[in-house]
Amino acid sequence: MNLIITNIARRVNVTLLAGAAASTPLLHAQTATRTPDAEPLPDVVITATRAPKAIDKIPGAVMVIGQRELEGQYTLADDPSQALAIHVPSFSPSRQKMSAAGESLRGRVPLILLDGVPQSNPLRAGMREGYFADTAVIERVEVINGASAIQGMGATGGIINYITRSPKKNGTEHTAHVRMSNQFRSDSLDWKTGYSLAHKSDSFDLFGYAGVQRRGVGYDGRGRRLGLETVQGDTNDAGGHDLFLKIGKSFGDQRVSASYNRFKMEGDGDYRNVNAVLAQGIPTTAVEGTPPGAPARNAVETGSVEYRHDALAGGRFTAQLFKQDFASLYGATNTATFQDARIAPVGSLYDQSEIIADKYGAKLTYVRPDTLVQGLEVTAGFDLLHDSTRQQLSGTNRTWVPELNFTSRAPFAQFEYEVGPVTLRTGVRREDAKLDVDSYTTLASYGGRLVLGGQRSFTRNVRNIGAVWRFAPQWSMFVSSAEGFGLPDVGLVLRAVNRPGQSVASLFDMEPVVTRNNEIGVNWRGRQGNLGGSYYDSRSKLGTALRINSAGIGQLDRVPTHVHGWELVGDWRLDRAWTFTGSHARAIGKTATTAGAPIDVELGGRQIGPAKTVLGANWRLSPDGQLRLQATHLADRDINAGRMAGTAILEEHFKGYTLLDLVGGLQTRWGKVGVGIDNLLDRQYIHYYSQSANSREATAYFAGRGRTLSVNWSRGF
Repeated sequence: MNLIITNIARRVNVTLLAGAAASTPLLHAQTATRTPDAEPLPDVVITATRAPKAIDKIPGAVMVIGQRELEGQYTLADDPSQALAIHVPSFSPSRQKMSAAGESLRGRVPLILLDGVPQSNPLRAGMREGYFADTAVIERVEVINGASAIQGMGATGGIINYITRSPKKNGTEHTAHVRMSNQFRSDSLDWKTGYSLAHKSDSFDLFGYAGVQRRGVGYDGRGRRLGLETVQGDTNDAGGHDLFLKIGKSFGDQRVSASYNRFKMEGDGDYRNVNAVLAQGIPTTAVEGTPPGAPARNAVETGSVEYRHDALAGGRFTAQLFKQDFASLYGATNTATFQDARIAPVGSLYDQSEIIADKYGAKLTYVRPDTLVQGLEVTAGFDLLHDSTRQQLSGTNRTWVPELNFTSRAPFAQFEYEVGPVTLRTGVRREDAKLDVDSYTTLASYGGRLVLGGQRSFTRNVRNIGAVWRFAPQWSMFVSSAEGFGLPDVGLVLRAVNRPGQSVASLFDMEPVVTRNNEIGVNWRGRQGNLGGSYYDSRSKLGTALRINSAGIGQLDRVPTHVHGWELVGDWRLDRAWTFTGSHARAIGKTATTAGAPIDVELGGRQIGPAKTVLGANWRLSPDGQLRLQATHLADRDINAGRMAGTAILEEHFKGYTLLDLVGGLQTRWGKVGVGIDNLLDRQYIHYYSQSANSREATAYFAGRGRTLSVNWSRGF
């Protein structure tokens, strides 16, 4: 059976859309080729559903971005969110920054995983979770669109699971990798170099990677140096390194594996910003100089151990233990929030915040086909997660968000029954969670209030049900309803308490966010092409809306949110040399100004992206060479004229734009060579997020990157 997004997922193995990668990447492609008259493709299997599952048996919009697609996009821009924005229809536009503020999936927050290990920090969402590993270690990306509870808390918008590389063939191979990009200005050079080792015998495999990168500054289409997100974090004027190791050993039906990744990206601090001239449309830029404080940085360590038994009592058992340590430092600022007359004269105190989030946990999963009756597959398991998160002001050692100790225990069961042309799936997960917070005192700007600590408990049964029906040759449809469970940004709620006599146990704003996603879709898959479409409706009775008040302080309003939209995707294989691809997505989000008010204002750029269309033409110019031309169009968006929520201005305007990219690759006897030109026509534009959410912020009104040439080279030996 085929899902609505299957056509994209199938491209994992379609060489013509491998032209979407059309590149010669830092990684070796393992994807099989296919021509229009070839045999049907084998099922694409994903693991984000807790057990390997053919993508065409999942009732929902599920897709896989394959290695070739990723390689092509990473040739154009070494930016994980930009790859998602191109290949995932309902993922909002990339900001081209370390900060992922405003980058959403279907207008909601996705849960980000690395080999199933959570990378998101829902207790204090600092929007830095997008940079946790080097793109050179990523083999594919699995995406479940829409609310889901299968991987635990935080997936109200869906799941994005990054799968790391593993050796595919016996033997040992050493590979050297080099990537460079430039806009032909003295300070615009980016470079990355790395070394990987892949070894596989019949029962043992190992993959290791070590790499280092340095990034210069970018320039817009008018030759003006791009402004830097010096506080929230930027990938311009920055550098980093990554160390990754993954080993595995098989014993008949059993396997043990372990992986470790240590990643760091940090600004260089060589430039300071020059404010935008908003009245004249001149964006924020940068000049040489040293900004105050230490540069922003991300430092992430992720480790896991997994045991698998493929023939345990007629089923498959998997146990994973994991640990992740995350630390993100933000740049220094003298914002009014940080001022304290007891420390320094008001307006003179520069400080910088740091989010520290440490997680550990376990995931147990058992899958048994033909349970009691033939065709009934039962998946059962238990998850344990402990998350300890805090936010501090590193310059003055003040507590901004107290330590949040969150523990979740969640048993679950999933049932799948296949009868003739129909597959039925249903399941339930019981979230039993506790949050412990010690007493603390808020910052002086909030009144220095003493907030009594306490414990909050959250218990919820989260359900899903769906079906896939193959109603005619080459045609299928699905219908599904699924819930996702999450918490609001607890840290944002706690740090903003400004009334006396408050306690953690009594704060209403900390109630959970439960989102239900209802969806229906249809798909056609023919010999020379695919076409699919889906419509979804996602609702939270007690959702969240982040708004910036007149003092420039973010506040989290607990109001209902309603997002609905549609996605269209397709490809057409003209012949063995040419393939054309396309996707279109539009989401419409509504909320209320306050609790109890009508749901009559549109969600802004912090939550939802504009309508987006992506078109591509792939040319296989030889057995060893590919070329892809792609166009991305973002539509105009004007919302909430004259509307306010308290002192927060809700009105937003966005003037859309279209960008062209060209990427090609060639396999030579000297190695793989890939060349990409990002923003081929050197279009001058202002980012969607800057035009909408930051349109009044002279310090963060950023233009997009102008024409950029990138070259990849890799060679194995």
